[in-house]
Amino acid sequence: MRRLGVAALAGVLLLGACTSKPKGSEPAASEGPFLKGSGTLRVLAGSELADLQPILDKARQATGVEVKLQATGTLDGVENVVSGNAAKSYDAIWFASNRYLQLHPGAGDKIGTATKVATSPVVLGLRESVAKQLGWVEHRPTWSEIAVAAGEHKFTYGMTNPASSNSGFSALVGVAAALSGTGAALGTEQIAPLTPRLRAFFAGQNLTAGSSGWLADAFTKNAVEKNDHAVDGLVNYESVILSLNASGKLPEKLSVVYPSDGAVTADYPLTLLAGVPEQTKTNYAAIADYLRRPSVQQEIMARTWRRPAVPNLALAPEFGPKGGGSLPELPFPGKLEAANALIGAFGDDLRKPARTIYVLDLSGSMKGERIEGLKNALIGLTGADTSLSGQFSRFNGREQVLMIPFSTKPGQVSRFDVPEDNFQPTLDQIRGYAAGLKVSGDTAIYDALFTAYDQAAALAKDDPDRFTSIVLLTDGEVTAGSRLDAFRSRVPQLAKVPVFTILFGEGNVAEMQQIADLTGGRTFDARTASLPAAFKEIRGYQ
Repeated sequence: MRRLGVAALAGVLLLGACTSKPKGSEPAASEGPFLKGSGTLRVLAGSELADLQPILDKARQATGVEVKLQATGTLDGVENVVSGNAAKSYDAIWFASNRYLQLHPGAGDKIGTATKVATSPVVLGLRESVAKQLGWVEHRPTWSEIAVAAGEHKFTYGMTNPASSNSGFSALVGVAAALSGTGAALGTEQIAPLTPRLRAFFAGQNLTAGSSGWLADAFTKNAVEKNDHAVDGLVNYESVILSLNASGKLPEKLSVVYPSDGAVTADYPLTLLAGVPEQTKTNYAAIADYLRRPSVQQEIMARTWRRPAVPNLALAPEFGPKGGGSLPELPFPGKLEAANALIGAFGDDLRKPARTIYVLDLSGSMKGERIEGLKNALIGLTGADTSLSGQFSRFNGREQVLMIPFSTKPGQVSRFDVPEDNFQPTLDQIRGYAAGLKVSGDTAIYDALFTAYDQAAALAKDDPDRFTSIVLLTDGEVTAGSRLDAFRSRVPQLAKVPVFTILFGEGNVAEMQQIADLTGGRTFDARTASLPAAFKEIRGYQ
């Protein structure tokens, strides 16, 4: 009887927290006795929510429920829910937003109660000196003004890939909706006419990433080192920009530019999956009640710089817009076809094109399942992977792809230039190349990396305006040619190109991490997950 009473009480408290209600209508939870549960709540969550772990630890002490977060990318998370796979391993999901998920047919049957936990609009943060020069400290520009200034190279910025991260997707949706000027949800037919203006906006993007956290770290490193590829700001969550300012790591603070025509806002709905047991519902109710308590909402704001999801809580003075004025919510696409078309257009038509250089270990140790895994990973990027995440991780129109195989020494460089349209014949050529890979010999990792950097430098002379990256796959330690010390000593003279290393097989983890750190890249672990999954994840950073 007592359990039923707690569950019923929790249901009443959560009625006002459901995301189906209008923004701002949810009552704050009380500061009375904590609801209690027991055991674990398994949650598939966006990677940026790792910063809530200290608060979740306190929630466990107060409620008896341990929240276990498993990080996922936006599209992978959505696909897991829609396919029904998420329900096999998790009790709830916690993405920055459920709006894209809810566009998928049948998604509503897979999820239950959703409780807003915090909010954060996607806005522009610019170095204070640049914002003042543009006149955007006192004046709030529209997204159209921002796009024109970016197209005229008056400032540069970093943004995450819309196919990998909600902040990038929200930025893309917001800019497109604002530029359309209709005040209504964007339709598929409106994307092509907007292409020239959207291209102007993305001409200012000089830094890309697959996650908001990595983007913030890369921006900080860029600002501190003041390297040749200077970046003036970020299009990201307000919370990320304010967190960077509060960190004290930036040589110059960022002014938060709140576009006068609005933004797309993340509301972080903790969402119960459908069909869970009663004990799981009780655990969810206890955690949701805890997170929405005014005192906890204040702590979330103080720790993460996200806005409270409950009304009548005072914002810290750092939040804007300054001098009054609202930040309207820009409309989200109403149909899945429009949202997917916008993501596809970004990769093929809107963004700066990519130059991706794959440095591939074909030494004898790669024989058997390993070389087959590599072939499948590359073939998947040619469009063979028809999953939701696979559709948006294939090689894009206008992309330049180089393959550098190596064993005892670097092999012949193969280059594939994907055209702006009708790119399937070129993708088929890449597929044929991958299928023909063969293994033998030793492992000359650093000689192959030097070859990749030589290629990048030579190509950049005639075509510098690309996002260039190197992907290194090796399953072992170097056994031929140059060593790490030689690479380390030459890094300052090499082009500023990040190396994304894949941890695989018996590869030297410490050396792979050093290569990534030295070049501004990062590592991806394929020792426990599949190699194709690692290759797809890297696409968000290219």
